Amino acid sequence: MKRSQRDKPYELTGRHVLLWLVGFFCVVFAINGWLVQAATSTFGGLETQSSYKAGLRFESEVARAERQQALGWHVDGKLTRDRAGEAVLDVSVRNAQGVPVTGLSADATLAHPADLTTSFISAASAPAIFMGRPAAIPASGN
Repeated sequence: MKRSQRDKPYELTGRHVLLWLVGFFCVVFAINGWLVQAATSTFGGLETQSSYKAGLRFESEVARAERQQALGWHVDGKLTRDRAGEAVLDVSVRNAQGVPVTGLSADATLAHPADLTTSFISAASAPAIFMGRPAAIPASGN
């Protein structure tokens, strides 16, 4: 009796093993890429020592933001480098009519979770226009 093609036992070849291995790693890389994208797109970069205390302050911060929104002020800030290569923070504040707001003072702190915090000492260069330079230049690198 002659054996048919269907009765032939399955033979695992090197090509099958290679395809399964490549397919497995393609799936792993695709899932890792998706997880990295999801993690980096949802993390706002903010850190807090106590989430509980930050949660308690949330309502008051929302109320402050709503009061500020009601004022209609337009705050514009730019971080540039001067000719010497030093960072300069330039902030201007205008009301809803576009008129500079007077009687203000400004303190600025720029921070990133992975880097050192840089505080800017600002001085009013004109009504509602503040220019600041770093209080201390952090050392580069870690």
